[in-house]
Amino acid sequence: MPGEHDDAAAALVIGEALIDIVERPGEEPVEHPGGSPANVAVGLARLGRDVELVSWFGADAHGSVLRSHLELENVRLSAASARAGHTSTARARLDEAGAATYVFDLEWDPPAPEPAGQPLVVHTGSIAAVLEPGAATVAGTIARYRDTATISLDPNVRPALMGEPAATRRRVEALVVQADVVKVSDEDLAWLVAGADPLMVARQWVRSGPAIVVVTQGAGGAWAVTAGGLELDVAAHPAEVVDSVGAGDSFTAGLLDGLWTAGLLGADHRAGLAQIDAATLQRVLDQAARIAAITVSREGANPPTRAELTAR
Repeated sequence: MPGEHDDAAAALVIGEALIDIVERPGEEPVEHPGGSPANVAVGLARLGRDVELVSWFGADAHGSVLRSHLELENVRLSAASARAGHTSTARARLDEAGAATYVFDLEWDPPAPEPAGQPLVVHTGSIAAVLEPGAATVAGTIARYRDTATISLDPNVRPALMGEPAATRRRVEALVVQADVVKVSDEDLAWLVAGADPLMVARQWVRSGPAIVVVTQGAGGAWAVTAGGLELDVAAHPAEVVDSVGAGDSFTAGLLDGLWTAGLLGADHRAGLAQIDAATLQRVLDQAARIAAITVSREGANPPTRAELTAR
């Protein structure tokens, strides 16, 4: 459970909130609130964390769905987030195994964050980190808060929107060097750095600035490399996969929550985060894997609450 030392702390998430339109073979499309950073915000809120989301969606029917969803999940929404011309959508086409491919209709031009207090952690990634004009606001937000907050990044690449891998890699790595915690999937790395050994890329990235780089591998589990020289892995938890939508975002929320509980977030804990011990990191990764397994066992980006996690 969250400790007393962090009761007044909050997370700031900046990134897309959109409507996932999920298409399964032989079924009618189903709509769910989504967007990778928004899913991370919801995941943290369900674990009892105070979260503010800076996003960009319209004052339309889909936007009303997003606002209601975020309010219900106790995610505070920045006041200027609902000024887009329309609400973005991601059409997720699932194959027989539940894996998703995406087609996007996206607008991204968020306001600069103006949170009530100094956040303990700032998270971003995915489309928000590379798509202009909003990517410049994301970069400015990281620069603004890096001296006081832990910076978390999940590249969560979307090839349909991100152009050439080499150009996207340059953008992503410009953020990696400023991040403290990077979570990236093996599929992301295969697209960003074709043919490279994911472990070698993670080692290169951790030498460039982050305290921890975690690589997820779906059913293959996850492993981490730290600036302190640790390399360890965690097995995936067994789950009957309904769909994979939001699984990586849930893992990210669980990762940040675990580090939060361990007292390792905030810029003043940067050195301690880099030197995290094996037992603590293993515990944090295992929790993140449990959370991801629960998420893939049900429809949509639907992470567990703290009570569900504790009961299992």
